[in-house]
Amino acid sequence: MSEVDLAALDDFIAQLAAALTVPDAHNPYAGDDADTAIRRANLRLYLRALAARRPSVMLVMEAPGYRGCRITGVPVTSRKIVHEGLPAFGLFGAAQGYGTTDDAGFERVWGEQSATIVWETMSALNCMPLIWNTYPFHPHLPDKPLTNRAPRRPEVAQGLPFLQMLLALFQPTQIIAVGNVAHGGLAALGINAEKVRHPAQGGKNAFVAGMKNLLGKNDA
Repeated sequence: MSEVDLAALDDFIAQLAAALTVPDAHNPYAGDDADTAIRRANLRLYLRALAARRPSVMLVMEAPGYRGCRITGVPVTSRKIVHEGLPAFGLFGAAQGYGTTDDAGFERVWGEQSATIVWETMSALNCMPLIWNTYPFHPHLPDKPLTNRAPRRPEVAQGLPFLQMLLALFQPTQIIAVGNVAHGGLAALGINAEKVRHPAQGGKNAFVAGMKNLLGKNDA
């Protein structure tokens, strides 16, 4: 298996940062403020850590949530996880160089249910996957940044080139769509991925069962 091109990962992040969004969506990687710089740095650390590990499994999620990736820059990863780290994988945490942001209006946001469910499940399965969002920016209700909404079709289409770039760089052998948006996005790229229920909105048990069914004791 060939090594991941680290320069290409940096270019990937630069392209993310340059992307434009509609008013009711937020690009967490765009801007020159300190919090945005932390998010870009967190994403760079995460992708480089995964590049070194070369996981065979990739989870494709829907979009960043306001309690997770919108703040941290890392897909389905909350402030709590970024700060405390994941000992099972030696991933995240201040000791690994990850930072926490001070975004105005988001001061009280610490954990995210989906992030907790996903990482607890993957830790229990001893499987550290590459995780990415079909739409990599935060879609929210108009003028309400502390909300989430499903990405629209044009937004999904905007996100597909980024997903395609990561697929080409990491070349995972097993791709799992978490939810219908991810499944549809992958299908648009000609990938008939396995699908599990998204853990949000009461989907925890179905998500856990689906991941256990697909991965079992996977050592990726």
